[in-house]
Amino acid sequence: MAKRLTKRPTDAELVILNVLWERGPSTVRQINRTLNESRPTGYTTTLKQMQVMTGKGLLVRDESCRPQVYRPAFSQEKTRRQLVEHLMDGAFGGSARKLVLQVLRTKDVNPGELSRVERLLNKLEGERK
Repeated sequence: MAKRLTKRPTDAELVILNVLWERGPSTVRQINRTLNESRPTGYTTTLKQMQVMTGKGLLVRDESCRPQVYRPAFSQEKTRRQLVEHLMDGAFGGSARKLVLQVLRTKDVNPGELSRVERLLNKLEGERK
């Protein structure tokens, strides 16, 4: 049975996860340096956040080496899929169509793109029936 993401990451946790997905397994110091490129973040803040994430099951810590190396417990794709499913179920009554249309309404999208997306959604819904 596949592992399931039980706790959704917060926005701050997603920032750390994105760094790990891009860099690969890393130490707290490496993550902290990357975070500091865009916004000053204290080492102990990063450490504490990563400890919390490990407790939530979002990160896996390799304790066989020093310094300890962390990696995401789930792939970026799996995490994104579960975040979207949660949003779709909670805010859009389970409707992928409503979710996608709302996203498209928030961005400047030309009518041709909207038509293509609508056709794709119709096709996908037809395949599921």
